[in-house]
Amino acid sequence: MNKETSPIDRINSWLKNSISLKLIIITILMLLLLIPASMIKSIIYERESLSNQTVIEVSNKWAGSQQIKGPILSIPLIYENNDEGKSHETTKYLHILPEELNINGNISPEKLKRGIYEVVVYKSKLAVNGQFLLNKEIDRNNLKEIKYDQAFLTIGISDLRGIEDQVILNWEKTDLKVEPGSRISDLIYSGITVKLPNIETNKSKTIDFSFTLNLQGSQNLNFIPLGSTTNIKIESNWPFPSFNGNFLPDHRKVTDKGFNAEWKVLQLNRNFPQSWIGSKHAEKISQSNFGIDLILPLDDYKKSVRSSKYAVMCIALTFLIFFLVEIINRRKIHPFQYILVGLGLCLFYILLISISEHSNFNTAYIISSIAIVGMVSLYSLTIFKSKKLSFLLLSTLTSIYGFLFVTLQLADYALLMGSIGLTLILAATMYFTRNINWYQINVDSK
Repeated sequence: MNKETSPIDRINSWLKNSISLKLIIITILMLLLLIPASMIKSIIYERESLSNQTVIEVSNKWAGSQQIKGPILSIPLIYENNDEGKSHETTKYLHILPEELNINGNISPEKLKRGIYEVVVYKSKLAVNGQFLLNKEIDRNNLKEIKYDQAFLTIGISDLRGIEDQVILNWEKTDLKVEPGSRISDLIYSGITVKLPNIETNKSKTIDFSFTLNLQGSQNLNFIPLGSTTNIKIESNWPFPSFNGNFLPDHRKVTDKGFNAEWKVLQLNRNFPQSWIGSKHAEKISQSNFGIDLILPLDDYKKSVRSSKYAVMCIALTFLIFFLVEIINRRKIHPFQYILVGLGLCLFYILLISISEHSNFNTAYIISSIAIVGMVSLYSLTIFKSKKLSFLLLSTLTSIYGFLFVTLQLADYALLMGSIGLTLILAATMYFTRNINWYQINVDSK
């Protein structure tokens, strides 16, 4: 006597045998697994934020990024104005830039560690020399006096904590001591000042100057091209420089042992004159900076974020393999088993970021991928009941993570590699499923 099937039994049979329903369920599971994948990204961003905070804290104790601006020679001008019959005096400054500015420097970087984080700091030795020419045009309308005896020189240093030794300015073969602070804060907010001897007798000739600056800082060193001709030569044993700002080096050489770079900037290359009166051109001067960033190569957090963007691809391809095994070899795989495999794939990124914080990224990637690929492949032995199919899954997962590893190393070609890889994967899927009669699957499975 045949028993009538209950509605629940019919529903269970439909759930087990409907390929369309199974595809819908797998798609929903993939979308749900994007939730833990996005949570993993937030964890990576949080760890990166902690690393950036550490950089800021260490820089605040050592010295921050440095910008050298100057020297600028300033001469007080006294103007007398009449206002409703009353005369009053106004002091303005004539600012003169060097005719020639030469900087030869050496940067000695080092890595400081705080906990598990690394910060790039440096010590530099800069030899600065050049020439001033004082015969500049002056607005003499209502001019009462030019105070050559109160002229001063200002050298801009963005973080004064980085000055290691006393600075001595050689001015026309005379050594002059410097004072802290800037008198022209509208042009140079942070710096040092040098009182000059009476320069009136030298106003028609060229004046030579030179000084040495031993300076420490963090991450980058920038310059402002204030000379009518500015020549800068920098060398270092740091193999990962990044040249920034408005001017790239005219000559540079970067090797595994370090780099050297040379800049030559003319007055015609910038948008401010050699001399002016008042606080004009401050913004234009600041915008003309250029220099060097001492960067760490593509850091582990950025690589981890980039790898997490491929989470959908890894989950989709793995689910595709399980689904094809299910329909071709008649192996029923429960949605819960799909979930376990998907969570295992998401766990890869947690392992990657946690291990990379204590070793290099490549080592962390190898350890994490071996752990996850091994775990999923061993779990598939129980599901597939076939060593051949499990080996196929092992080979596929190894290829996926190997392809991802190569893509992460080739930062400039990541998009190209990714698009080629996805095209090949789609082509392979079309090839292996070309003979499947999708309409016949549900009939055969009953």
